[in-house]
Amino acid sequence: MHAALSLVGDDLKNVESQFRKDLESDVYLIRKVGEYVLASGGKRIRPMLLLLSAKLCGYQGDRHVPLASVIEFIHTATLLHDDVVDNATLRRGNASANEVWGNEASVLVGDFLFSKSFSLMVEAGDLRVLKVISGATTIIAEGEVLQLLCTSDLEMTQERYIEVVKSKTAVLLSAACEAGAILGASSAEQQEALRDFGMDLGIAFQLMDDTLDYTASEEQFGKEIGHDLEEGKITLPLIHTLMKCSDEERETIAAVVEKDVLEPGDFEAVFTLVHKYGGIEYTVSVANEYIARCKAHLGAFVDSPEKVALIELADYVVNRKR
Repeated sequence: MHAALSLVGDDLKNVESQFRKDLESDVYLIRKVGEYVLASGGKRIRPMLLLLSAKLCGYQGDRHVPLASVIEFIHTATLLHDDVVDNATLRRGNASANEVWGNEASVLVGDFLFSKSFSLMVEAGDLRVLKVISGATTIIAEGEVLQLLCTSDLEMTQERYIEVVKSKTAVLLSAACEAGAILGASSAEQQEALRDFGMDLGIAFQLMDDTLDYTASEEQFGKEIGHDLEEGKITLPLIHTLMKCSDEERETIAAVVEKDVLEPGDFEAVFTLVHKYGGIEYTVSVANEYIARCKAHLGAFVDSPEKVALIELADYVVNRKR
């Protein structure tokens, strides 16, 4: 991501400062939990997308940093809630916030971040940006519920799964890109192109996460390996495997998915089948298809350092190891 960081590195530092400023509260625990999650790192891809999109569209003002901070606020809120729902104990290689402070604190601080985000968007004073980002947060909540309904569903299709991914993950990347385009007063065609770029990039990003849950080390991934399987999440590597495997092998997978706690050998048994039927390779190939599509959307823009940076960012998504 060198090209991106060379263009917006200083802005990203300002986003970090803005994030800390926006966390100010008389309630000590809000600051403590928020700063803990912020300090744990993260790739900052969502604020980076907003900053790069705004630059690509020629934006020269100063509202891009506060709005990029809002995007990261919303993302952080979803992480806090996700880890509670998923009973996660690790996040970015550290103990998750719910593991440190408990589920109640994580949910309530997540609620604060959501509420604060809307307050900050109103202060930004652009109704079009407010509409895009608030619409995205609504879709994210719907995606969370849809994923819950799909838990342990061995009949999950690829098409339905992609809809979950769009709602739960990709829509915020899409909103970040579109908000940047709005700031830059781009044409309707360019705004749509960046919105679609973010959506396809977000889908590819989640698909690669799906493969890392099976293949990365815990140290690389920063999360527990195999946790998706233990939570009954039927992701694309497993969907592909279920379409290809025998009835007996399907029963093996079903027995593991239905367990509340995996036993020694369970993950390995499923991983062996996913490997046997090329579930990882298939998912990577689908992710690459989405990356090709998202790059094509940038055809609406003339060549520029910002365009190169967005292309490089897309390549990073399918080559990352964490």
